[in-house]
Amino acid sequence: MSEFTISEVARRMSLRPSAIRYYERLGILPPALRRSGQRRYDDTILYRLAVIQRARQTGFSLDEIRELFLGFGPTTSAGERWQKMSSQKLAQLDAAVERINTMRDVLKRLEKCGCDVLNDCGRKMIEMNCTGGISPSNSKPMRSRI
Repeated sequence: MSEFTISEVARRMSLRPSAIRYYERLGILPPALRRSGQRRYDDTILYRLAVIQRARQTGFSLDEIRELFLGFGPTTSAGERWQKMSSQKLAQLDAAVERINTMRDVLKRLEKCGCDVLNDCGRKMIEMNCTGGISPSNSKPMRSRI
């Protein structure tokens, strides 16, 4: 089994040494062995960093990555961990896509706004129930559609 300094690990994984130290502080990486005051790592650090980098590339936060490594029982397989974490992340992505599509639809309608003043826009939004439940008390029909 090979042994690496923090600089060697950082270079091999295209990371800064400060990132590796930060991952150690978060508990995502196990503490390094020390030889003559220097951090020393074996091959397993490279494998763990590969998992961390892939998880970061696919949108997992550091807290989620910490949960991936530390939030399961010792008998939970890697596949089970990824399945649970992936389904949670996919649900978050689906919700984000829905929010983005809603934003896109609203912005496309707003591009066609023909109101003269913003209060007219607000009145029309209330009429169309676009404001999250505000109900009009005295609203007139508007000239343009949002």
